[in-house]
Amino acid sequence: MKKVLLAIGILIGSLLLSVGVFLGWALWIPSPMPEALAAMTSDDTVEVRTEPTLTFLPKAAKPKAGIVIYPGARVDPRSYAPLGRRLAEAGYLAAIPFVRLNMAVFEPDAAARVIGENPDILTWIAAGHSLGGTMAARFAEANPGQFRGVIFLGSYPLAASQLNDSGLAVISVYGTLDGVSEPREVRAAEHVLPANTVWVAIEGGNHAQFGYYGDQSGDNAATISREEQQRQTAAAIISFLSSLVPVQP
Repeated sequence: MKKVLLAIGILIGSLLLSVGVFLGWALWIPSPMPEALAAMTSDDTVEVRTEPTLTFLPKAAKPKAGIVIYPGARVDPRSYAPLGRRLAEAGYLAAIPFVRLNMAVFEPDAAARVIGENPDILTWIAAGHSLGGTMAARFAEANPGQFRGVIFLGSYPLAASQLNDSGLAVISVYGTLDGVSEPREVRAAEHVLPANTVWVAIEGGNHAQFGYYGDQSGDNAATISREEQQRQTAAAIISFLSSLVPVQP
């Protein structure tokens, strides 16, 4: 009996240790770079809200549409503030939700919360970086009536996805030097995406420069600046959004 109790105690201890290690890994995330924090200040053109969701809104007029940007795994949502700000300057609401344990896989329906917070926005697009893009696409595919399109940033859908039959417009933006979501992996998802998917390859771009959180393990060094990759990313997204027929005035 003592041996059984000892074995059970060892098993429970091992499980608790494993959980503790996982939680420590998930909760320790890189701090946003100074450029990201600087983008979180409201001014004459953009209103920034930090509660309950990090949200960027244009001040000049009602947003043309809303974009929910799911953060990558273990990335602080604030790290995408410069991109959110650029989209707001172009007339869109951009919301970057905080997700459980800093991983969208634990809160794939985060967009539902954002939509509920902004009932006056009728047109929504789901977007995400890395694992965030996969989860954003999964939620949009399950709720096609709520979304007009999906934006992948260094990301791709699940192998079982059927976005090609969803009626959603899709754009996939990726860096040619991405070492995490490698270009061959991104393009391999072509068979589950709509035939008219927009593909944008950022020459010299990598994985981490879709955000402002520094370098990332396993990634390749970019040959263009973070600012340039961000500029090209925002331009591609804005062009894609302008091609969608607006649902609201």
